Amino acid sequence: MDEKQNGLGFATSALSLGSWNTWDRMDFDDAVRLIRRAIDAGVTLFDVAHYNMGPHSEQSRTDLLFGEAVRAAGIKRDEYQLCGKLWLWDYPNTGFAEQLATSFDRVGVDRAEAVVVGDYFGRPDIPRIVTEVAEQIRLGRFDVWGVNNWIASDLDQALDFAAREGLPAPAFAQLKYSVARRSMAEGPFYGPHFAAGRLALQASDVFEGGVLLGKTPDRKIGADPGGIRDAIRDAASDVARVAGEFGVSPSRLAIAFCLAYGPVANVLFGVSRLGQLEDNLGAVTLASEHGAEVRAALEDLWLDRGVAADGTL
Repeated sequence: MDEKQNGLGFATSALSLGSWNTWDRMDFDDAVRLIRRAIDAGVTLFDVAHYNMGPHSEQSRTDLLFGEAVRAAGIKRDEYQLCGKLWLWDYPNTGFAEQLATSFDRVGVDRAEAVVVGDYFGRPDIPRIVTEVAEQIRLGRFDVWGVNNWIASDLDQALDFAAREGLPAPAFAQLKYSVARRSMAEGPFYGPHFAAGRLALQASDVFEGGVLLGKTPDRKIGADPGGIRDAIRDAASDVARVAGEFGVSPSRLAIAFCLAYGPVANVLFGVSRLGQLEDNLGAVTLASEHGAEVRAALEDLWLDRGVAADGTL
């Protein structure tokens, strides 16, 4: 699989695997095989976090299991890339150094290639966040950072403050982006940053927790900005129909749709079976060969046009 040389601020694979409700949804031996196969296929980036704050106060073991599976598979640290999370739910009471120490210890590493600074309820202290992120980069804990579904004005402040102070700016934005949700990524607030090359886009929640694929998940899934999930559920049959026209699965189609959008440097998704990974790998070829046709066929399924493009609710 080709690496994105500009990537997320570093060269990385076009596809990556996420950790939320992933590694604890399968047998351990299956997780070992899946991670080994992903790396062998060129999927080298793994988004792995300690879910223990705010709405994620669930003490998930998925990060522990990931680290154990990597070691059981005999995978060396230089064979894969790690993207961690820094949470703002209890920040600054629980600072970034403490969060990283805990997270890295649970996975069994001493650094990551990147981190994503997570979303928030109240308005964050942007200068303090940028300054403390820069300190962790200076200490060698990670190389680049991104933001997760930030309100656009807060992102603008972070970019401006970093430039003014000569500090590392966010290199990418991890946004909800899918067949149905496009307003933030393609809208007038984030869009210019992508167009100018100031940011790369990492597409996340590309299946809407499985709802876009016609599934009824019995697990916790991501937030529903704009309250459009019922409309997305209704659109699943259209996604399946278009997928049939291309002779592929809905999941492969959904990933290819994201990959075919220029600013997308990486698509993050979760799987719980090896067969799902194998199928999704084909999205890279589908996007390369038929990306424009895929996006044209799904154009009418943009369902969040009325949702605030700047991330405000």
